[in-house]
Amino acid sequence: MTVAEELTPATPEDESEEPIKKRKNGLYPGVSDELAENMRSGWADTELHDLEPIAQAAETAARRTALSARFPGERLVIPAGNLKTRSNDTEYPFRASVEYAYLTGGRPDESTDGVLVLEPVSGGHTATLYLLPRSDRENGEFWLSGQGELWVGRRHSLTESEKLYGVPVSDVRELADALREATGPVRVVRGYDAGIEAALTDKVTAERDEELRVFLSEARLVKDDFEIGELQKAVDSTVRGFEDVVKVLDRAEATSERYIEGTFFLRARVEGNDVGYGTIAAAGPHACTLHWVRNDGPVRSGDLLLLDAGVETHTYYTADVTRTLPVNGRFSEVQKRIYDAVYDAQEAGIAAVKPGAKYRDFHDAAQRVLAERIVEWGLVEGPVERVLELGLQRRWTLHGTGHMLGMDVHDCAAARVESYVDGVLEAGMVLTVEPGLYFQADDLTVPEEYRGIGVRIEDDILVTDSGNRNLSSGLPRRSDEVEAWMAQIKG
Repeated sequence: MTVAEELTPATPEDESEEPIKKRKNGLYPGVSDELAENMRSGWADTELHDLEPIAQAAETAARRTALSARFPGERLVIPAGNLKTRSNDTEYPFRASVEYAYLTGGRPDESTDGVLVLEPVSGGHTATLYLLPRSDRENGEFWLSGQGELWVGRRHSLTESEKLYGVPVSDVRELADALREATGPVRVVRGYDAGIEAALTDKVTAERDEELRVFLSEARLVKDDFEIGELQKAVDSTVRGFEDVVKVLDRAEATSERYIEGTFFLRARVEGNDVGYGTIAAAGPHACTLHWVRNDGPVRSGDLLLLDAGVETHTYYTADVTRTLPVNGRFSEVQKRIYDAVYDAQEAGIAAVKPGAKYRDFHDAAQRVLAERIVEWGLVEGPVERVLELGLQRRWTLHGTGHMLGMDVHDCAAARVESYVDGVLEAGMVLTVEPGLYFQADDLTVPEEYRGIGVRIEDDILVTDSGNRNLSSGLPRRSDEVEAWMAQIKG
């Protein structure tokens, strides 16, 4: 990475002053008048005139209409968020808030500092998207600012953005002042843009803003056709990422779990925006740590690898898939016994996913199977009903059997309990089914041969009108099928 030490200015207190004029106050050392004047001109017109609307323009318009109907007569402010510093003068990759992306379709490279505002009018709302315009070449912003286009790349002009997103677009730098002067009821999605929140501090309440956040979370419970297509794309790329990993397990044995993480990340970056969450590449006893993301341990023949990973598309929809694979391609007798128990539990869970079923049904079905096996193996005293009533199986099952999936890996998290975990499944919902058994390496209540074995199998399931469809069926699940699949890939 190059360092803009000589050219990048200190942050001006008054952004309205021209950077070149500020050079005379010492903010731009090393920039001569001649260089500044030279940089003003000689640039070609790069305005794009043949842009088509984004693929989900019709869907985002429908989502805004639904939002408008829920909050008539109120100004609604949905920020994308700002860059966050990673270290000194470098930032984390930008990811817009899911609320903003859901309502606009804005991509990562086009959304920094963006804000969607729905203004109340008779009969509904008018939507305006506030974005940063092109970097100014007249005042030197494009090459003197650390976020100028010379440093971070071209962004769309406001006119181009209007064509892409199908809504009027204005300069976001003028928005805070406009919001301070605004009258009437206002709601804002909090937690993403401190400057926008400060401009509204005397106009909003936490309770009213939370109602907006909850509505937008619950709106995402049922996916439209575009979203389902994006989730399938994410899953398909994830399947290829798992195949990539199997091909290089010998190299992972020679290095560490990080070779697995890096291999999957390559697929995610080539075919998507990123990984949807930190990849869990947990070999051996690390599989018993639910969120093992250090990925710095050894990969040994004879151990199991629990790989929990998902590709995120450019529109932010993510897969979430787990397979537990024998590093050498063959399950031992004990590994197979535990794996098959988890597989049977997942089969029961998936079978319970259908329209009209309670959300909790698939969890209960999977947990019952695992409790039956734990009793059968003599780890706890039955009957099974007693084990389930007391939750004794949870020492080894540890977590819930799934969650909603979408733009967040744990999607719709702000939804009300009655709409989510106490709700009923509908066609268009997408959720994971992911039972597991985890026998910690120091668990003296289980046979020694079980200790250090962790197994989870996770698939992404779409609720359909007649039942369900496994979006990740491209990856084998049954133990014998896993072995045959690995053998075929390894050749």
